[in-house]
Amino acid sequence: MSLVRRVATPLLAPLLAILVALVISALVILAIGQDPLAAVRVMFDFGDRPSQQTQAIVTVLNRAVPLFLAGLAVSVAFRMGLFNIGVEGQYRLATIIAAAVGAAVVLPAPLHVLLIVVVAMAVGALWAGIVGVLKVTRGVSEVISSIMLNFIALGLASYLLTGPLRGSGEGAAIITTATIPESGWFPSLNGLLSAVGLAEPRSDLYGFLLVAVVAGVVVSVLVKRTRFGFDLRASGMSASAASASGVDARGMVVKTMLISGAIAGLIGLPDLLGSTHNYGTEFTAGLGFLGIAVALLGRNNPVGIAFGALLFGFLDRAAIPLQFADIPASVVTIIQGTIVLSVVVANEVARRLVRRQAERAGGAAGAPATPAEPAEPAVRTESTGSKA
Repeated sequence: MSLVRRVATPLLAPLLAILVALVISALVILAIGQDPLAAVRVMFDFGDRPSQQTQAIVTVLNRAVPLFLAGLAVSVAFRMGLFNIGVEGQYRLATIIAAAVGAAVVLPAPLHVLLIVVVAMAVGALWAGIVGVLKVTRGVSEVISSIMLNFIALGLASYLLTGPLRGSGEGAAIITTATIPESGWFPSLNGLLSAVGLAEPRSDLYGFLLVAVVAGVVVSVLVKRTRFGFDLRASGMSASAASASGVDARGMVVKTMLISGAIAGLIGLPDLLGSTHNYGTEFTAGLGFLGIAVALLGRNNPVGIAFGALLFGFLDRAAIPLQFADIPASVVTIIQGTIVLSVVVANEVARRLVRRQAERAGGAAGAPATPAEPAEPAVRTESTGSKA
């Protein structure tokens, strides 16, 4: 396979999904009496002044960081053949408990931040671990258990916010936890922007961007370059075959869910440590579900997930300018939704194309068309014998 084909094949499905989503969105914009080209111009308008342009870039990056972590958490489970749909509840519960712990202690800055990160990862891992334990001990589908745990986590977070962990006063319009001391804040990267010659933005570029990059590198190495990653991928392809090869497939389910949950625990920290410094009723929601779309768009590859997160961050940032241009911000939701649907279809199309190419290459090389046919009667014979 040529270098061009190796590069183009993984990109085929995401690019096809984005193209289909743009076409459908353009038709929707036309249906409501607006100009699709005008909408595109608004979405790509980052402002006239350098400070406005830098601020637009910062907004996209800040939105992309938690989306990248969400996609990373989902992708780890996907690699194992698991569908961790409970990322939403895992990060929400992890964030509120981490916020409460961070507000309750006073430590030197590095240790304070480290404590908050460790608490968030531990809570996320434990909550996701319940899903893994239920699956291997009771055979409960991870989809059903993680959905149910989402409701429990959100309800528990609501109870904690309005009860034991409430930090805002009575009658406050927005209920929040106590504010984390400044020693627990993550430094911004605005100095880096100035160093490369960009104008000073109005808001801070989250320093947690660096943590997200490190997490992506660690996950990539863990999955692709270690024995654990090989066992994970082998168990995802066939649990029975992996078990026959000496892999503890049941244990891999629990370990994978723990890792996925630990990453999910990080999702709320960019906003918590870089902006709000507390958890409240207006804290960003829905990142766990968007992470599923980002992971699908990125084909479970950390680099692809990063591009998917940037795309969704760009679309989220475009919602407000669209409203100012009298174009419904729901266009962004339509684009995101059609991307999710299109990427599933496009992945299947790409898979079938790759399989056909492989079959044609095998035929052109003179490979026999029926090497596996003798195995089928053997299986049937064994099956018949066992029935007898």
